[in-house]
Amino acid sequence: MQKIDINGFTASEHQGRVWTFVSPCLLKGSLTIKESPNNTQENIVQKPARKHLLIFFCTPVSPGKSIFIGIDARNFTMWTDPFVSRWMEHIKLNLVIDSDLNLIRVQEEKVMEVGPSNWLKACFVPAKADTNVVAFRKWLKKYAGGQINWGTKFSGHFPLTLPREQLMDRYWNHVVHCSSCNGAYKGFNALKITLQVFSVASVAVMATIKPGMISVARRNILAVASIVCFLGSKWLSYFIYKNFHFHDYNHAFK
Repeated sequence: MQKIDINGFTASEHQGRVWTFVSPCLLKGSLTIKESPNNTQENIVQKPARKHLLIFFCTPVSPGKSIFIGIDARNFTMWTDPFVSRWMEHIKLNLVIDSDLNLIRVQEEKVMEVGPSNWLKACFVPAKADTNVVAFRKWLKKYAGGQINWGTKFSGHFPLTLPREQLMDRYWNHVVHCSSCNGAYKGFNALKITLQVFSVASVAVMATIKPGMISVARRNILAVASIVCFLGSKWLSYFIYKNFHFHDYNHAFK
């Protein structure tokens, strides 16, 4: 851990990751993976170093609420990017973010109970992985009095504790603000409605067709298609709710 000043601090991990906190709300993590030279050729060829960069903006907007923006950049395995839509990546990442959101909310309430200057009484941080947390709390105490100064706009008190379904409501926390996820959400809903309409229409057609107007084989095909569309719409309803609304998840237990 390097010296903490008003501009932030820098911490290094043994794996080569360097974390830099830039006050007041930017955290950057950079990792350089050095490639070994290729000694099988006459001329030693040094491959360019693989680099991985994580940038997190977390801006408080009111007590208990923040805007979070995460950027994940790298210069390797980029060939997979055209095959993976952003909403697919977000579904996976939001599992961790939603789970952390609930954990952070509980921790913050405990810190508020003991007071920001006594936060160590509410949190046990013995591991090296906690270094950045401890450093940030030190920075916050030294340069911000241990908490955010809301001025006269907010009282500083947390809103009432919300049920997990509301706290981790992915639709209002993320989907409505993300063009990729919002587009996928509307597309899956349209497909669900289309399957439902086709299923109902198929049943209606079979009910109105008189015996002998179509072959038994075609009637059976229509019945099977109706059932498949109905089951598909039910599965889509489950998929949409779980991935775009609420998924109760704790990645610490996975």
